[in-house]
Amino acid sequence: MMNGYQHLGLDERRDIYRLVATGRSVRQIADALGRHPATIYRELKRNRHLDEHPLFRGYYPTVAQTMARGRRVRGGKIARKPELAAYIADRLSAAWSPEQIAGYLRRHRGIREAVCHETIYQYVYGPDGRHQKLDTSKNRWRLTA
Repeated sequence: MMNGYQHLGLDERRDIYRLVATGRSVRQIADALGRHPATIYRELKRNRHLDEHPLFRGYYPTVAQTMARGRRVRGGKIARKPELAAYIADRLSAAWSPEQIAGYLRRHRGIREAVCHETIYQYVYGPDGRHQKLDTSKNRWRLTA
């Protein structure tokens, strides 16, 4: 067995497809790949292609890879939550520092999700913050027009 968790790759998904097609059990597939049987069960259940036509139903490795990639979280916490991004931009334009915003959100979790000040800095200096033209001129945070 492997140490630590590793996502299944396309090559392993092709091996699963080939072994399923030869009639191997899930336990035999898991042993052949050096994975836990639960990993194989979940893989087959989550990534089964359901089509209207029975001939096209089943587990296909490229479809499984696409489905798995689509489930992975992309982007930072702030970029995924537009209301949080708007709140942070508003506070920055009111000259709050990222440390003040993070502290306020941490103390008032019922209002919005808490974020670390470092996450706010990454957002401001990342592509999303540059797109919104968040600026740090004269040591004051503001939203430029």
